[in-house]
Amino acid sequence: MTGVNIGDFGKTTGDTFFDLIKQLDEVNGIERFRISSIEPNLLTDEIIEFVSKSKRFAPHFHIPLQSGSDDILKLMRRKYDTSLFRYKIEKIKSIIPHAFIGVDVIVGTRGETDEYFDNARKFLESLDFSQLHVFTYSERPNTQALKIDYIVDPKIKHARCRTLLDISDHKLKAFYKNQQNKTAKVLFEHTEHNGVMYGFTENYVKVEAPYDESKVNQITDITLGGFNESETALLVK
Repeated sequence: MTGVNIGDFGKTTGDTFFDLIKQLDEVNGIERFRISSIEPNLLTDEIIEFVSKSKRFAPHFHIPLQSGSDDILKLMRRKYDTSLFRYKIEKIKSIIPHAFIGVDVIVGTRGETDEYFDNARKFLESLDFSQLHVFTYSERPNTQALKIDYIVDPKIKHARCRTLLDISDHKLKAFYKNQQNKTAKVLFEHTEHNGVMYGFTENYVKVEAPYDESKVNQITDITLGGFNESETALLVK
């Protein structure tokens, strides 16, 4: 399910995003739904609790944070802070421990001093998420951000991006290791890569297996094994 501010669905019709996903959960013929990027202030507890018991919604959340510094979030005029974000992550993990959580962050925004970035890094290291999507800030004409004086040097932006990508790699491998030896349902994709195929579990673990045309676009029960050679996916045990 994709869109801009999908958590605000129904504002003009009197419906809610929660109403929508409850109805979609009853649609026959679609075995999996994934909720794409939904802001933490719009990801309600009732949505999280619903997904934990859902028949068709995958235990997979993608939540934009943008910065782990409250000072930068204020500059961005975000409608949430790090305290709320931490609560949402902890809420998910408390009732869906195996959930995959992806997080969007932006590095090098105007105003991001060394101190603010260090605060953001420490906050991210303390969170139990699965993967970061790291974006490097770039200027856009006629935006309010251009009124902020402090500009981050491009080389520093690059170094900060590398720092957060390293955190992401560590978190993802730890999440994958935690899933090893567990049973899962994998939906395999049609593309063949040098004799192997890939698919994803409900909680978004990438799985590698020998190519088998009969498994394409089919959900298959498997047991998750160790890492593949490139350590980007788990093998079928």
